[in-house]
Amino acid sequence: MTEDRDRHSTRYAHLGEALGTDFFFVREQFTDEQWDRFIAVRKFVDDEVLPDIAEYWEKAELPWHLFRRLPELGVVGEDIQGYGAAAMSPLACGLVHMELHRGDGSLGTFLAVHAGLAMQSIAMCGSDEQKQRWLPAMSTLDRIGAFALTEPEHGSDSVALETTARRDGDHWVLDGAKRWIGNGTIADLVVVWARDTDSGDVLGFVVETPAEGYHAEVITGKVSLRSVWQSDIRLTGVRVPDENRLVNARSFKDAARVLASTRGTCAWMALGHATAGYEAALRYATERQQFGKPLASFQIVQERLVRMLADLTGMQLYCMQLARLADAGRLSPTVAGLAKMHNTRTARAILSEARDLLGGNGILLEHHVVRHWADIESIHTFEGTETMQTLIVGRDITGIGAFT
Repeated sequence: MTEDRDRHSTRYAHLGEALGTDFFFVREQFTDEQWDRFIAVRKFVDDEVLPDIAEYWEKAELPWHLFRRLPELGVVGEDIQGYGAAAMSPLACGLVHMELHRGDGSLGTFLAVHAGLAMQSIAMCGSDEQKQRWLPAMSTLDRIGAFALTEPEHGSDSVALETTARRDGDHWVLDGAKRWIGNGTIADLVVVWARDTDSGDVLGFVVETPAEGYHAEVITGKVSLRSVWQSDIRLTGVRVPDENRLVNARSFKDAARVLASTRGTCAWMALGHATAGYEAALRYATERQQFGKPLASFQIVQERLVRMLADLTGMQLYCMQLARLADAGRLSPTVAGLAKMHNTRTARAILSEARDLLGGNGILLEHHVVRHWADIESIHTFEGTETMQTLIVGRDITGIGAFT
């Protein structure tokens, strides 16, 4: 029985590896820089991520050896210029996130939180001195970042956050609670958003851990993105020097600016997960024999694969246009929100089809699809749910706000 299982596992061991799906030839638009980043991460995913990640995902353990490879690949820091950051073009940045998520959502989310949220908060809202103080060590992962905005009672309405910041001489005192904070238990630098008790404005602070009064606990029982840890954070009289207040974070709009920069990234993340599901299903259908012939020889299977390809190609085109608009400085929060809504919803459908096409094998971690099927649920939710993105875009096209 064990021998049969080993032979079966070996037969499909390559299911997660890239097929390079590019039906509309979008790859021809890559520059050499973008291609080099893309290929380096693709090789890393196929050679290093896929052989190991299922075990870490199942045990909900952090794959530190994979995290530590990210600076070596030169992909930490998004589009930030200087400070040892990656300084990637919008398209290169999107391709990196797509490929990392084609390998594993936890790995990609770790980077997105650290670089896309924490580093970007400092890059966008910090002074020159603050950027020089923190960003170089973050670019090498010598210091890990987290972004603390969401609260137990405030997710979609995070503008109403209740965490407070009270000035006390040359320090600020933070009190409150945060929830769903990626990297919160392992971060050295936590960007905390809190409301000034005097002005009522939302300000940004960098809490350097360990700090007295800062307590973070991993959220357990999670069945999505299991190899990256989200946490509940309690802030009880945490004293932060005024020099750690982000000088250009003066209102909730500044937090929203950071989030807007990462919302388009979610569309690329979803594309990575959907690509993994489609390619695994295609390869499986051509190799799996039933009734004496490959599954792919049946008309209904071909029809389902073609529909998946059509949807996947649409996701690619959304992402390519996001990159073009970002490169031209024309990417708006509503455009990014529409792309995020479309791509996460489409990815969920593709991954459901892929899981079904693999039959019973579809629920085994060794075949990868079910891991992506579970992980897309998180990406569909964070950075603004489909419902919220719909209402935001609806307000933009009608001029009528359906929520406060």
